[in-house]
Amino acid sequence: MTTGEVRTADGDIVGAAPQPDGPVSVIDYTERIPNNVGLATDRRLQRALESWQPRFLDWWRALGPSLPTKDVYLRTAVAIGRDGWASWDRVPMEQYRWGIFLSERGEPRQIGFGRHKGEPAWQEVPGEYRSELRRLIVVQGDTEPASVEQQRHLGATAPSLYDLRNLFQVNVEEGRHLWAMVYLLHAYFGRDGREEAEQLLRRHSGHPDTPRILGAFNEETTDWLSFFMFTYFTDRDGKYQLGTLKESGFDPLARTCEFMLREEAHHMFVGTTGVQRIVQRTAQLMAAHGTDGLWQFGAIPLSVIQKYLNLQFSLSLDLFGSETSSNAAAYFTAGLKGRWMETRRQDDHLLTDATAQVPVVADGMLSVRPVPALTALNLDLRDEYVADCERGLRRWNAELERAGVDERLVLPHVGFNRKVGTYAGHFISPGGELLDQVGWQRQAADWLPTDEDRARVAELMVPHYEAGSFAGWLAPPAVGINDLPVEYDYVRF
Repeated sequence: MTTGEVRTADGDIVGAAPQPDGPVSVIDYTERIPNNVGLATDRRLQRALESWQPRFLDWWRALGPSLPTKDVYLRTAVAIGRDGWASWDRVPMEQYRWGIFLSERGEPRQIGFGRHKGEPAWQEVPGEYRSELRRLIVVQGDTEPASVEQQRHLGATAPSLYDLRNLFQVNVEEGRHLWAMVYLLHAYFGRDGREEAEQLLRRHSGHPDTPRILGAFNEETTDWLSFFMFTYFTDRDGKYQLGTLKESGFDPLARTCEFMLREEAHHMFVGTTGVQRIVQRTAQLMAAHGTDGLWQFGAIPLSVIQKYLNLQFSLSLDLFGSETSSNAAAYFTAGLKGRWMETRRQDDHLLTDATAQVPVVADGMLSVRPVPALTALNLDLRDEYVADCERGLRRWNAELERAGVDERLVLPHVGFNRKVGTYAGHFISPGGELLDQVGWQRQAADWLPTDEDRARVAELMVPHYEAGSFAGWLAPPAVGINDLPVEYDYVRF
């Protein structure tokens, strides 16, 4: 090679860099990382992501899906329009194109709530809210790789190729949501953002020293019933958290979360239909044999489904935080995080004088007390979530009704099995009865999965990798994916 280098007396090399004598590897940022954030022309952002991307791929190989595959029939977002949002193809998992997308800009947004209501939405991070916005982004970003880690080994017991493909679709989209948050950290928060992006890959679900930030994302996803409950209840929490951030006065965050919500809908579909198919099979066997003792028939008893439901619902409720929160009030007042469907609320969007009733446990009784509505925003969001969860249960119970089974699935009381908020430290039954510790311990095995329940469910988790083959503990889906037949080989090994 030719070079203009000069060596000083101290041995340092100065002058022009040597010219390469071999092929140069250049990342095509439009092809390899589909985006609409101008990545190809932003050298500073390119350098940051060039450094982060290899660490992400190392994390994916180490803690992403553990089942080796040749390719998977996956949906990839390559643009924000209708034709680009869902590009379908067979893709080797490690070559998936994780992209960065913000929703369409449209008319210039105005901040819709809080003290900055009516002002233009921020295109840069306001200095006075820098740490608060960074924290919101980091907490949201931390949940995305956590769920991939929790679901890492589920492929080894997949009940069908259809379900295995859905698992992998959820996994790659959680990876893309991580990219979305990392983009914001790199693009708008400088060195602090880059350091936070590194930490998102260093925390691991359930790790004793570096766990994930939120408790529900450190729980082990032990089997496919857990997975379907997770995607129904916990991903639904994600929907509502993204919905509040979609209202943010920080426009890049709002537009990022609005696009993420498109993909979150699929995750909840996987949970809703997954549990529904389990209930359908359980209901058929209950009607045929007149008993809930279905282990002998290779299916999951309805009573055990209810226990898993109780657990995941209570864990997901804890993700909303305490019923009263000065942080939530501060986020709202500053214009950082709104309410669910903020623009549809028929009030002043300031809440300065409004009040709300929050639950309390006092003198051995469950009751309520009034507080400023600004401090009860976590409860406001949680109430919206609970009402949404009820709608899914109606679909599951319809399967029981169609089969002629009298039993029904129910949501437990919101105080059941809680570790965060006003109910933490209290013992409340699924029906809402306040118990002492002895009463709780005597009945907890009837309400939450036991080691024996998990072991019996695990015995059913035998993989079915033949196209069109399904495990006997759940019903096949009514239709396939993207107009393909149910029997299609969605995953190849």
